Amino acid sequence: MHGVRETHTDVVIFLLLLGVPTGLGHLYLWRRLVVDTTRPRTLGRRIGTLAIIGAFLVLMSALVVTRRVPPEYGKFFAWPGFIWLAVLFYLAIALGVAEIPRRILLRKASAAPVPVGAGAEAAEPVEVVPDPGRRLFIARSVAIGSGIAAGGVVGYGMTEALGDPHLLNVPVTLDKLQPSLSGFRIAVVSDIHLGPLLGRSHTERIVRMINEQEADLVAIVGDLVDGTVAELGEAAAPLRDLVSRHGSFFVTGNHEYFSGHEQWIAELDRLGVNPLRNEGLTVAGGIELVGVNDVTGKSYGDGPDFGRAMDGRDRSKPVVLLSHQPVQVSDASSHGVDLQLSGHTHGGQMVPFNLFVPLQQPSTAGLSKVDNTWLYTSRGAGFWGPPVRVGAPPDITMVELRSAG
Repeated sequence: MHGVRETHTDVVIFLLLLGVPTGLGHLYLWRRLVVDTTRPRTLGRRIGTLAIIGAFLVLMSALVVTRRVPPEYGKFFAWPGFIWLAVLFYLAIALGVAEIPRRILLRKASAAPVPVGAGAEAAEPVEVVPDPGRRLFIARSVAIGSGIAAGGVVGYGMTEALGDPHLLNVPVTLDKLQPSLSGFRIAVVSDIHLGPLLGRSHTERIVRMINEQEADLVAIVGDLVDGTVAELGEAAAPLRDLVSRHGSFFVTGNHEYFSGHEQWIAELDRLGVNPLRNEGLTVAGGIELVGVNDVTGKSYGDGPDFGRAMDGRDRSKPVVLLSHQPVQVSDASSHGVDLQLSGHTHGGQMVPFNLFVPLQQPSTAGLSKVDNTWLYTSRGAGFWGPPVRVGAPPDITMVELRSAG
């Protein structure tokens, strides 16, 4: 991201991780959408080839240029590039699903066997001569159908990603909670991802939706920004208008460390959003609120420290932990945390990525339990990369604490 130091090695690794697979994806699309649907050495094939090359360059511009220019300029590369990335992804899936029926239809479209040899009686091998016209018709039909399917999915995903976050209500029963505090409501929001595609209006909408709920406490659990304070300070400014009975609190996510975490900690403090950096406090006289740094902070000398965060906490009261990544729940459980509030996963953001989240995290989205610790994972209120959410709508969650008594 612009304003954040990147080494030459970082750029090379980034290009290899994203450039190689997207390059192969474009090669596959070129075979199926251009080569299979046009005749050799025709104008249509030349135009299609140039279009695929241009699409690849647009995508690489979004991946590389937006990391090195301010958001007000980066958006001109990010919008077309990241939308195309989503289309590329779902086009590849649609074409892959159509591969078997395509091959079956192509086989049936072949001409009748023609004997090879002298005379019909000759016991010679036969060859199957494909009908070029039918092959083109099948290839073009598959290409058009796949394009319609991919476009429909991406269009739907954009309406989800750019629309209002879903407002969820999740009750959680805590054995240690005093009956007088039953009904205590925490507004949980994560992964807002201010940047080239999401700006001040996105923050204003989130603040409005949270304030309408009249929460007792607001918890922002990481990945607020994708850029520096100089670039996105104005976009984050509406956070100063958050209203709750016991204040607003913040813990770092991995993207804060990519964006200048120290400056953002100071900026949020200035806006009245209290950073919790491996520390805790007692709220409402009966809830121990604790926050730990994201695991990415280890590489920046600012990693999580549960011992320090839990030091001095009253273990007879319920401990509510703010931690960006669900994977930290194992440490939370070993330290006696009753409820962990997290984000990071985006719920997978785009199906079928949700199937791969469990390879790294213990929860994709929603409420679950690990040992004696409740874990709530928000799908987040923003998005990263493509402005698309499929099967994982954005959310703001009202977690309602209930007493077992």
